[in-house]
Amino acid sequence: MNESDELPIEVSVEEVDALRKSGKDFILLDVREQQEYDTARIEGARLLPMSELRTRLGELESHRDDHIVVQCHHGGRSMQVTQALRGVGFTQVQNMAGGIDQWSLKVDPSIPRY
Repeated sequence: MNESDELPIEVSVEEVDALRKSGKDFILLDVREQQEYDTARIEGARLLPMSELRTRLGELESHRDDHIVVQCHHGGRSMQVTQALRGVGFTQVQNMAGGIDQWSLKVDPSIPRY
């Protein structure tokens, strides 16, 4: 895969919502901490806190070529994780811009904001 085949590094909450509704296969990776996940989460998201990424990276190894959308509270931590995963050879990783806060505002207002 060359540079021009790469997905854009960021994806909007609306694009992620459309992706979910389309039934396309992708992993929504939530990199917030457990207590944040317990407060508010997107259905189907897989929790892997950024603080545990180094020790748990092996859990993602079989998904190296899968589409992964990384999400956090506002988009900062998830961008760091997106760049880190791309840096170690994950080719289809994107950051969900604005995080779960934007998701709550624009897609699903039933998800609590904090």
